[in-house]
Amino acid sequence: FYVSPTPGSLSVAHSGGVQTYMEQENDWDRDLLLDPAWEKQQRKTFTAWCNSHLRKAGTQIENIEEDFRDGLKLMLLLEVISGERLPKPERGKMRVHKINNVNKALDFIASKGVKLVSIGAEEIVDGNAKMTLGMIWTIILRFAIQDISVEETSAKEGLLLWCQRKTAPYKNVNVQNFHISWKDGLAFNALIHRHRPDLIDYDSLRKDDPVTNLNNAFEVAEKHLDIPKMLDAEDIVNTARPDEKAIMTYVSSFYHAFSGAQKAETAANRICKVLAVNQENEQMMEDYEKLASELLEWIRRTIPWLENRTQEKTVQDMQAKQEDFRDYRCVHKPPKVQEKCQLEISFNTLQTKLRLSNRPAFMPSEGRMVSDINGAWHTLEGAEKGYEEWILSEIRRLERLEHLAEKFHQKAAIHESWTDGKEAMLTQKDYETSTLSEVKALLRKHEAFESDLAAHQDRVEQIAAIAQELNELDYYDSASVNARCQKICDQWDVLGALTQSRKESLERTEKQLESIDELYLEYAKRAAPFNNWMEGAMEDLQDMFIVHNIEEIQGLITAHEQFKSTLAEANKEREAIQAIQAEVQKIAQSNGIKLSGANPYTTITPESIDNKWEKAMDMVPLRDNALQDELNKQNSNDTLRAKFATQANTVGAYIQAKMEEIGRISIEMNGTLEDQLTNLREYQKTIMSYMPEINTLEGYHQLIQEALIFDNQYTSYTMEHLRVGWEQLLTTIARTINEVENQILTRDAKGISQEQLQEYRASFNHFDKVRGPSSFKACLISLGYDGDSEFSRIMGIVDPNGSGAVTFQAFIDFMSRETTDTDTADQVIASFKILAADKNFITADELRRELPPDQAEYCIARMAPYTGPDAIPGALDYMSFSTALYGESDL
Repeated sequence: FYVSPTPGSLSVAHSGGVQTYMEQENDWDRDLLLDPAWEKQQRKTFTAWCNSHLRKAGTQIENIEEDFRDGLKLMLLLEVISGERLPKPERGKMRVHKINNVNKALDFIASKGVKLVSIGAEEIVDGNAKMTLGMIWTIILRFAIQDISVEETSAKEGLLLWCQRKTAPYKNVNVQNFHISWKDGLAFNALIHRHRPDLIDYDSLRKDDPVTNLNNAFEVAEKHLDIPKMLDAEDIVNTARPDEKAIMTYVSSFYHAFSGAQKAETAANRICKVLAVNQENEQMMEDYEKLASELLEWIRRTIPWLENRTQEKTVQDMQAKQEDFRDYRCVHKPPKVQEKCQLEISFNTLQTKLRLSNRPAFMPSEGRMVSDINGAWHTLEGAEKGYEEWILSEIRRLERLEHLAEKFHQKAAIHESWTDGKEAMLTQKDYETSTLSEVKALLRKHEAFESDLAAHQDRVEQIAAIAQELNELDYYDSASVNARCQKICDQWDVLGALTQSRKESLERTEKQLESIDELYLEYAKRAAPFNNWMEGAMEDLQDMFIVHNIEEIQGLITAHEQFKSTLAEANKEREAIQAIQAEVQKIAQSNGIKLSGANPYTTITPESIDNKWEKAMDMVPLRDNALQDELNKQNSNDTLRAKFATQANTVGAYIQAKMEEIGRISIEMNGTLEDQLTNLREYQKTIMSYMPEINTLEGYHQLIQEALIFDNQYTSYTMEHLRVGWEQLLTTIARTINEVENQILTRDAKGISQEQLQEYRASFNHFDKVRGPSSFKACLISLGYDGDSEFSRIMGIVDPNGSGAVTFQAFIDFMSRETTDTDTADQVIASFKILAADKNFITADELRRELPPDQAEYCIARMAPYTGPDAIPGALDYMSFSTALYGESDL
């Protein structure tokens, strides 16, 4: 048979030594394996070794090739020596059941990094002695010899070096191998005397009496050291070269028997160290959970307030909400930003400590991950942005509503004033007693009224349109607006019907009346539209306006100037209308006609035209002043925009420059880590000294919001953009400081010198061009690593996700693991097993005897009761407790 270990798996210290040993022994193994003397020695030794372990399970074997054929005791042996559970064996008696059981055992051996060559389940089931002995030797080598490590040597070389060191002071002992160096028996006695001088009288032994020497050593070992007798003295003495495997197996039992006492103190110290680290980590986890819960609760309470969209009735009410929101941004939120940053720093520090102590990464409770907090924070900021936008849009909406409502009531009042008495006029029967001329006058007057009525149609439509828009914009007093609008529309319909009815009556009377005063008619026809034009002009001159920038007010000024340019032509029309009335007076006087009174065709008198004209002319300069005041206001707003833009551009450039600068600083830092930390904190103070500039900008932003300025063409920066940039700058500095603190923690925890850190930093920065595999490979070569397979292994450690980029922290962690030792769950279990005197459980008294009081009580409080078949009252399960420390199972 031949055993080929998988590279890197046979020995924790130096697996190459075991590989070399296996290859060297293979040459003589093939020839001497058939030697009956060697086979006899191996049978005895291997049988005794197996029984030394099987007795812990309450059984043993008599014939090594027969008793392992069904695979049951073979699987039991592997469970005892490994401390692990194998798959459930098959209890059938058929050959296939036996082969399956043996295959399960061989698969388990292979899973421990041992490659079995030419050893199959069929040979073991068939009772092939040589294959069975080869398999047992493989098990002994893997579980009893491989893990022996002495001064950077392991397995066979380590065991040989241990024997040489222990027997060096003894005369007539020169251990150079595991065969003829042990024939005289003195080496066995020297090992016992070195550790238990009370059991051996070494000076009484004679080199020429090997049988006595061997029997003395074997009997003492069996009686006092619990090492079963694995060989007979005659088997060794009567053989030219004793079997090396048998001797190694026997000697390894001495090594394990004597090495336990030396490990007890180390085991206790290791447990104390592990428990102290675990206690500190648990406290940090509790602190993180508490802070995360409080921050998430604050976010949970704040978001509904930001998502509340209850509408207010006035601009003043919405501006009060805007002030509350500004108080939230400036007073309540900043401390929470600091808490969020501190939470992230605490999480990173905890993860670094867990990684340095070889613990699994901290997994916060559900919903309290850093990503969950960042997600909740992102939701908060989204709600915050939406709330601010809603407030501004609501202010605009309410401004529009107030403007529209005032305009509606103004137009409605003008219309109601015009319609006052119109129904009574249209229903009177004056034409029944009038002369022909009077009837004709009434008819012409009615035609003028129809013209006036048609002219007012546009105003009624405007009133209805404004009412509709107020409804669409959800005006709070829509009910009264709708009622007034409906009344106007109903009255308008009545006026239309009455107008049509009176017209029909006058047209019937007109057939009998033919006299008409053409001049009055002409006056009425020209006066009515001119009067309507004047009323419209007066209405426009009194019209309310709202603008947001200079361009809009300049547009209104331009329109007003255009209106003023038409006044000359309007005045000519007024003079022409007045000339018609003057012509009437002239004809009456020249013909001796006595006028009965007012123009029968219109109620518009020359005096009313002149009065309205004078009022309109008085309104023009008032309109000029109002427009000029608004222009001055918009110029002032533009100046405020420019101030904000100047400060915003300065702050934005500062934040951008500092973000780039901190990026360079994080790469180009030199000196000790403490110096770097001091410099970074001073740099952080320098950045914080810029806070007054941010506050100045906030002041400008507040003035802009109070002035209801919604745009700024002088800068692309918004206050929200700059707030986020400032917070990112502060967070980046805090993270950089935290990274240096973690490097200090790594250095102190792993014992890395300042010179090593500087060497790692120099190598990393020198080759850090793109942070890709090629530059990192060059960095490793500069530190003494070589070979593609070695590089692939390292990349799997520093870049487990295959992103193609390597961070300096990952590089430092790797170098720390390469140069320092870390605790593992197996080591802690082994340490507890030593304290428990090789039992599968430990008692509270043993813990209190071996560990400091506080850590002993810590273990007792957390260890579950042991429930194995060998349990006794008060037995505690240290195995599940140890694996829980490293996250391999639940405590």
